[in-house]
Amino acid sequence: MNMMKKTDTIQRAANQLRQAAERGVPCAPVRSLLPADDIEAAYQVQAINAQHGRDSGRRVSGYKIGLTSPVVQRQLGVDQPDFGVLFADMCVANAGEISLHGVLQPKVEAEVALVLERDMDMEMPTVTDVIRATAFALPAIEIVGSRVRNWDISIVDTIADNASSGLYVLGNSPKKLEGLDLALCGMTLRRAGEPVSTGVGRACLGHPLTAAAWLARTLVKLGEPLLAGDVLLTGALGPMVNANPGDRFEARVSGLGSVNVGFAAA
Repeated sequence: MNMMKKTDTIQRAANQLRQAAERGVPCAPVRSLLPADDIEAAYQVQAINAQHGRDSGRRVSGYKIGLTSPVVQRQLGVDQPDFGVLFADMCVANAGEISLHGVLQPKVEAEVALVLERDMDMEMPTVTDVIRATAFALPAIEIVGSRVRNWDISIVDTIADNASSGLYVLGNSPKKLEGLDLALCGMTLRRAGEPVSTGVGRACLGHPLTAAAWLARTLVKLGEPLLAGDVLLTGALGPMVNANPGDRFEARVSGLGSVNVGFAAA
């Protein structure tokens, strides 16, 4: 594929995903528009729509890390995580309610969120740098969504679609990292009081801080380092579950407390 044609197809893929979001109607996968397994092209699609968001007045509030589970990586044929951009208008208040049209094809997962108090613009950031830069940790619920019809996604589709980002909810009781064991912290996600997903911190790339260090290194290489105030959703601690009208979810992470969110009834 020549450069001019590739640029055109990248723009077409970005337009297709953005129109699906704006119309509230999922679209066909975009992988057929892009070079096969071209992760770089997929991130270019993501960047176009992220910049469109900024140009529209949306404020970047941080980043999410996806594909931190080895099982999911094997399913999509990759050996590394991915990331997407978070905007401030994607943050839902703890104990809030999400409208039926808030996210296309929503699914819910629980994770550890970090909030930074220092920029991470050093070369090759390490886990130690992440610890030094982190102000506090919080339990989080991420509502993932897909602009791609029926979640028919490859790695190219999900990266292009901003890592299947939707909304996120943070707990209200920040905790310092000191004294927390984020590798062994247990997670239980409940729907209407019934457990629907369980996991542990090390399910997230071995450790949530390892995932955060990967993201920090990746963004430094791209010339867009993490900044003080950024929220990092470090990756799911257990399987994601479908969200239906009227559902209410509560995630509890040992050492961090709980966070909950509901979905409007039909």
